[in-house]
Amino acid sequence: MLKGESQPDRDERGPAWLKPACDYAPLLVFLAVYFASDILTATAALMAATLLAVVTSWAVARAIPWLPLFAAAILGVFGGLTLAFEDEIWLKIRPTVMQVIFAVALYGSLLLGKPLLKLMINRAFAMPDAAWRVMTLRFAVFFLVMAGLNELVWRTQSTDFWVTFDTVGQMGINFIFVMSQLPYMLRQHEAAQAAEKAEKSDSA
Repeated sequence: MLKGESQPDRDERGPAWLKPACDYAPLLVFLAVYFASDILTATAALMAATLLAVVTSWAVARAIPWLPLFAAAILGVFGGLTLAFEDEIWLKIRPTVMQVIFAVALYGSLLLGKPLLKLMINRAFAMPDAAWRVMTLRFAVFFLVMAGLNELVWRTQSTDFWVTFDTVGQMGINFIFVMSQLPYMLRQHEAAQAAEKAEKSDSA
């Protein structure tokens, strides 16, 4: 089943190592193969490692998170174009396309009144709808900024620099951004819990 569909109450997401391994191992494979060989070989290695990560997720947890599945599909298209035309530009614009799609999906969910971020991580944080709208907008803007940054880097810097940015750099920036949002999310989470307790006390 795809994560996000109805699931039993027990945790079926697999061991703790599964998600980080499936998320980051393909990028590290890409980085290592690129500096040992060339961009086309690294692209093929990235596609193989990503497919292996998806298969591993299914084999271990009997679930495939939809974000990695979507990323694998986009990689299949742009990685395939890179290898078919032997032109690295397709691989370089892949992050831009993905991040713009994410931003549009998040902003579109706001217009529909159903913040996508709430559907994705509501189990971890209970926040008021207003806070979910704020966070969804922040992530949408962040993805647009990252798309612009990717365009700036690949158009102005060397391929060596872009490969490092696309792997280590983006992981670091994503981590810093998420950590910067945690204080706000925790405050909203605690406020929502306090309001829920007060409501229960009033109704008792």
